[in-house]
Amino acid sequence: MTEATLTQVGKISSFTPTIHYQVAMPQPENHLFEVVLHLSGWKLPVLDLKMPVWTPGSYLVREYAKHLQDFSASAGEQTLAWQKLSKNHWQVETGDRPDITVRYRIHANELSVRTNHLNATHGYFNGAAIFFRLPGLEQQPIQVAIAPPRSDWRVTTPLPAVAGQTNTFTATDFDTLVDSPFEIGCHQSHQFEVLGKSHELAIWGKGNADAAKMIPDIKKIIEVEAELFGGLPYDKYIFLLHLASQNNGGLEHKFACSLIYSRFGFRDRDKYERFMQLVAHEFFHLWNVKRIRPKALEVFDYDNENYTPSLWFCEGTTSYYDLAIPLRAGIYNDKTYLKNLSKEITRLQTTPGRLVQPASESSFDAWIKLYRYDNNTNNSQISYYLKGELVSLLLDLSIREKHQNRRSLDDVMRLMWQQFGKDEIGFTPPQLKQVIESVAGTNLDDFFKRYVDGTEELPFDRYLEPFGLKLVAEDEEFLPYIGMKVQAENGKDAIKFVEIDAPAQRAGIEPGDELLAIDGLKATANNLSDRLRDYQPGDAIEVTVFHQEELCTHTVTLAAPRPSRYQVVPVENPSLTQKHNYEGWLGSRC
Repeated sequence: MTEATLTQVGKISSFTPTIHYQVAMPQPENHLFEVVLHLSGWKLPVLDLKMPVWTPGSYLVREYAKHLQDFSASAGEQTLAWQKLSKNHWQVETGDRPDITVRYRIHANELSVRTNHLNATHGYFNGAAIFFRLPGLEQQPIQVAIAPPRSDWRVTTPLPAVAGQTNTFTATDFDTLVDSPFEIGCHQSHQFEVLGKSHELAIWGKGNADAAKMIPDIKKIIEVEAELFGGLPYDKYIFLLHLASQNNGGLEHKFACSLIYSRFGFRDRDKYERFMQLVAHEFFHLWNVKRIRPKALEVFDYDNENYTPSLWFCEGTTSYYDLAIPLRAGIYNDKTYLKNLSKEITRLQTTPGRLVQPASESSFDAWIKLYRYDNNTNNSQISYYLKGELVSLLLDLSIREKHQNRRSLDDVMRLMWQQFGKDEIGFTPPQLKQVIESVAGTNLDDFFKRYVDGTEELPFDRYLEPFGLKLVAEDEEFLPYIGMKVQAENGKDAIKFVEIDAPAQRAGIEPGDELLAIDGLKATANNLSDRLRDYQPGDAIEVTVFHQEELCTHTVTLAAPRPSRYQVVPVENPSLTQKHNYEGWLGSRC
């Protein structure tokens, strides 16, 4: 923030202008939201406007200002001069005029939960991606009026409506405006009640989502999570669901969540259960992240990255619960839970980056790494979602085993809610560790050093054994190990990933090369496994590729097979204590 802007912010505290936005979409086919900002009661010679560069819950600078065009400012009939001071900072010369109008358009053709999308069927937007922040006025209430293109389009948002004004809503402050997505169109709307609180499931898009089937299961998830935390901290909550051909995901808000899921992903049982995990994940965030959040995210800086080493807890622990909540809700049984847990462990154990990047570093570097995938990502990084999920598993099992299931990670979440969440006081990493230690009843310095701040392998068997379980490493195909992944792409067989220090890398094969042949015979993404079955570990094979259009042949010495799958399975003849521990954690064995 410039010195002039700082001075400006100080003066703004002496008066309280009114802030009113109108968002129109007269031609939704052109993907342009037309935004008008009306400011009344202004008393300074310049007006600063700043577009956020990111939105809370999605830790990547997305440069929302890149979608803004056709900026203009006026006072009555008079055009006002303005200049752009930085990528997301506009300044208008108001000349002390009290009533200012700013107009601009936002291009919206990216269908995701964290951006904006407008077409002939609907409009969806997030506050950070469409509204300006007025430095010094962040605590002022803001009204938003929506002008749909047709009379049959309606508006769904967690913001309260303004009495007596059509499609007009109010946010108590800028943070609330950012935290309140809008869905505008002819979407389905299903109202239901849970524990005396109002809920809505709004569905846009065509597909096989069956609200009559989904809502009872969503109710169960709400009830289970409410029981864990001791109630629901809202009067109304909205689930916004977009059905699309791709891009599964979600974004949490205090009084809503935005979900996007495969339009035909609800009939297959496995896909349906994954959707319920997504619901459980985003709903869990209304406590963990939206209210229980790191000190670094207590006050949002919308202009810059907000660094914290604790996303492994914010997202990873939430991921641990998104597996457990559907189990507790009866949506699937313990057998399915263990199958899903096995998949997560397989993902971790087949990612070389787990031995390079700690969970806390992954959290801190989210802004530059997690969402910026490249061909070395799996060699050098680990997701704080995934590592945090499995660290949380070990913590939960450790607490349960030590206290015979009378304590668990649930108690950690409840204590974090009481100490930090209810009053939205940000926690520090030492405070988080202290809370976990108080529930565990033991010092966790060594645990955090090894598994949160370090890269040692997670000792799954040590923690699973008291519950009558063990981890089994399997190789589904028992192939000699070459250490590269090949994918058919645009008529070519592209080498997409080469594992660090694998036979392929040691031989000089690189991501981006095109696989052509093994020992002079054509090799493809589809037949690579079959070709490798003809060889033994230690065999040297000639792999021919195009490298930047140059024909190259590399001698690759194959290694012993590597595990490709990990399964959590029962031990033989579990003891009575193991059985009791298991039942206290997952219920009766199916």
